[in-house]
Amino acid sequence: MPRECAATGFVRPSPYDLAVIRPGDSLALRKERGAFFTPPEIADYLADWAVGGDQDARILDPTCGEAAFLRSAGRRLRTLGRNEGSLDGHLFGVDLHETSLDWASAVLTSEGLDAHLLAADFFDLAAPDQPGALLPPMDAVIGNPPFVRYQRHIGAARAKSRQAALRQHVRLSGLASSWAALLVHACGFLKPEGRLAMVLPAELLTVGYAEPIRGWLRGRFEQVHLVLFERLQFPEATEKVVLVLAAGSGGCDAFSLYCLQDAADLVAIRPMTNLSVTPADSGKWTDLLLPNQQRRLFKAISNERCTPLSAYGKPELGTVTGANNYFTMSEQTRVRYRLIENRHVIKICPPGTKHLQGLAFSAQRWAELRDHGERVWLLHPEPNDRSKALAAYLARGREQAVHQAYKCTVRSPWWRPPAVSAPDLFFTYMSHRYPRLIANTAEATFVNSMHGVRLLPSAPPIARSALPLVSLNSVSLLGAEVLGRSYGGGILKMEPREAAMLPVPVPADLQAAWELLTSASTALDGWLRAGRWTEVVRQVDNALLRDVMRLEPDQIDQLRAAADALRARRLTRSESASPANGQ
Repeated sequence: MPRECAATGFVRPSPYDLAVIRPGDSLALRKERGAFFTPPEIADYLADWAVGGDQDARILDPTCGEAAFLRSAGRRLRTLGRNEGSLDGHLFGVDLHETSLDWASAVLTSEGLDAHLLAADFFDLAAPDQPGALLPPMDAVIGNPPFVRYQRHIGAARAKSRQAALRQHVRLSGLASSWAALLVHACGFLKPEGRLAMVLPAELLTVGYAEPIRGWLRGRFEQVHLVLFERLQFPEATEKVVLVLAAGSGGCDAFSLYCLQDAADLVAIRPMTNLSVTPADSGKWTDLLLPNQQRRLFKAISNERCTPLSAYGKPELGTVTGANNYFTMSEQTRVRYRLIENRHVIKICPPGTKHLQGLAFSAQRWAELRDHGERVWLLHPEPNDRSKALAAYLARGREQAVHQAYKCTVRSPWWRPPAVSAPDLFFTYMSHRYPRLIANTAEATFVNSMHGVRLLPSAPPIARSALPLVSLNSVSLLGAEVLGRSYGGGILKMEPREAAMLPVPVPADLQAAWELLTSASTALDGWLRAGRWTEVVRQVDNALLRDVMRLEPDQIDQLRAAADALRARRLTRSESASPANGQ
């Protein structure tokens, strides 16, 4: 067996013993390099599909680990008539970790399989069409790329991987995890009509940094198949995976989608049993995580009976002070320095959103927060103010080096942040349960811990009162999960552009639902403050979806279940969870 690494003297292992920790390796080291071992059902399925009926196929696993995929591919080639001992020149594996390659050699030898194994950083290898190439063009690329998040994927390694992707005309952001660049670089070794079969993290469908990958898949391959699993497939990780099977070249308009419980169901997939889906031209594909019926229902209702939030008003950023702890202050601090309302300071909704528990942020609520020592004031003096009170507070800022903060150094004067005027609504863009709209009846301004929405002149008069309650429906909550970004710890974040796209009821339906809910709005506000939000959603669904939109009970149940499922998936994600390395 040709090798570019040290020869092995290991005892012949069991061919099914790939997940055992080997001498020279450990769980900590595996996690560091993003290594998780692929279940044999998945490796066999992807290898069988990638090889197809071609006994002369050349197959590459760019991060082969202990050869789970190469072993499956070798078995497939043997069933097609290629004899033992004649696979040299047909199976190729690359890996940076020598211990894994030693065991890969032993595993393959134990089954009489030959492979060309190369100890190298895959990003250092030139593609077949580049000078210095060590590997020939491949008929199939298979595997499970390492999953190393951007916080660890840094320095020279990141620069090298991004450059490799750029050679395939894919520009990745600095937030991209390691698998993204490796996937693209690996396809540089693939023949134009070759096949790709990879295990990837399900965040391929949902995160912003994967947008170039999603567009590249559509433009590169003639056919793309996605296989999603309801259950976790990697015992060591809590991140779900998607199988990507792609072939041909020239691009495609739609993908085939399979939704399974787990890897044991792969044997049931046969041609012509798949669903055809057309992903969005841009943006996330989170809706592909939903069953087809739920996805179609959501699209139909959001397109026919909803309008984007931007039709009522454009979400906007709050004031960026550069040092909230200094520029926002409590009543006690204001009194101590004798700062005057509307001369030195103006009213704000305090930083953070924990105090936005109901449907409105009122003057009474603002006063309660003031009396409890919250930061309800924003420093915003008149530019020509020369009072001793202001001078004393500015001296405190200089002592704390606030004037050296970046935002302060790029504005003049440094001590006057550009306060935005009070919006009609607040929007909680960072949330665990769901984003919310809150009526700003206190007429307070805000900082950048939330968004603001200033209603358009064309918006109906009841919009400020109605939107906070009526937007708590299952269609809008599902839209937030589809459009928002999922972060570590289960946080859902919606930037202004994404918030602007949130589906909310059209004005006529908003008006009709509000009329049904007005009498109960005080009670529902109390439920929200008490944390009974699921009961509020049911009441709003009954008024809007059932009584106004006339949806059937099972349709309402499907929309609610879809929102609950995506929320539950987001909340169970862990920043450290990662299915990974092709082993």
